[in-house]
Amino acid sequence: MSKVPSIILNNGVTMPQLGFGVWQVPDDEAAGAVGAALEAGYRSVDTAAVYENERGTGQAITASGIGREELFVTTKLWNSDQGYDSTLRAFDASLVRLGLDYVDLYLIHWPVPRLDAYIDTYKAFEKILADGRARAIGVSNFLPEHLERLVDATSVVPAVNQIELHPQLAQADSRAFHARHDIATEAWSPLGQGKGLLEVPAVVAVARKHGRTPAQAVLRWHLQLGNVVIPKSVTPSRIRENIEVFDFELDAEDMAAFAALDEGRRIGPDPTVFGSR
Repeated sequence: MSKVPSIILNNGVTMPQLGFGVWQVPDDEAAGAVGAALEAGYRSVDTAAVYENERGTGQAITASGIGREELFVTTKLWNSDQGYDSTLRAFDASLVRLGLDYVDLYLIHWPVPRLDAYIDTYKAFEKILADGRARAIGVSNFLPEHLERLVDATSVVPAVNQIELHPQLAQADSRAFHARHDIATEAWSPLGQGKGLLEVPAVVAVARKHGRTPAQAVLRWHLQLGNVVIPKSVTPSRIRENIEVFDFELDAEDMAAFAALDEGRRIGPDPTVFGSR
């Protein structure tokens, strides 16, 4: 049994609050990494067409023997496939690579404002949802201005917006917008990148106070904010460590210490311009 609690998305579908991300995991390593995660108790796996590891991810899901209904699988549409008809073709290809009949969540990976195609793309997502081939649909890396336009032009409010989010980029404006529209906030790079964030004295101090690792303390901060998190690792011990975050709690002083770290510092691209070249 998985120990991970679930949240309820705006269409009634339940989603584990902590999942396993496979960004930058080579396809030939994905089966092993995802298999280790499923064995450790993860039931949510996040991949994307551009990661080029949907095949390995799907192989691990099949080999696990876990009932499909117990798993929550997310994949994403890449920028070059935006547009109504091309989205439908790309989704079919993702399902083939995954070896699945449906996904639990399908996301537009980036808004790419230059293309001005995310509205038509999302209308194809609505068809995929209506056909029962995705249980929920959403977006990734959308700013409030992109979401505002999308909500006004379509009929299904995105269930999730997956964005870069960690203590040094707390995304308060986006989280507030999501809360007003009942959109779940999902954090990618929840631990920052490299060891930088995990060596910040305030993070180390909170972790030591609770007898935990800095990564566990940061993941706990996310969970208490209500974020969905998808830490990634290919190291079995770290995969297990990242899920052991449901038996302790940060206090108000700890949460304030993390809040003070917000510098608005992005690790990844700026969604207003990414994909413009």
